Amino acid sequence: MKIFLPNEQATINQGLQLAHQLKPGMIVYLEGDLGAGKTTMVRAMLNELGYDGLVKSPSYTLVESYSVVGLSLHHFDLYRLADPEALEYLGLADYLTPSSICLFEWAEKGRGWLPKADLSIKIDILQNGRMLYVTSPQSEIQKLGLGRGEV
Repeated sequence: MKIFLPNEQATINQGLQLAHQLKPGMIVYLEGDLGAGKTTMVRAMLNELGYDGLVKSPSYTLVESYSVVGLSLHHFDLYRLADPEALEYLGLADYLTPSSICLFEWAEKGRGWLPKADLSIKIDILQNGRMLYVTSPQSEIQKLGLGRGEV
């Protein structure tokens, strides 16, 4: 599914909608260049799920964890990861539980160590906005309810 995002508010709105699709045990990949809006989308998802604290990019900490609606959500940013094997030392296995949701920015840096994504979100920067691509191996995309701005 491809959706044009003309501004930051459109990115936030899609994040709000995607939040309702998150289920315990899900693995979500967020792809896009620096400044594309990946953390903005995660912030919107967390806010929609009821988290009202500060949501920052885990660029330096590699992972930030949040407790919302009775589940754990872990937001990873692997941009600074030099070696994917470092995920083992980070304790990745401890985060991958049936009751948690793991969101990975820069998942390609963890290739070979990360489980496959249940949902992939890619944001491309355009001159006049962003293009959002949402894919799911389980073919659940039709049920996502994303449609405004679809191209």
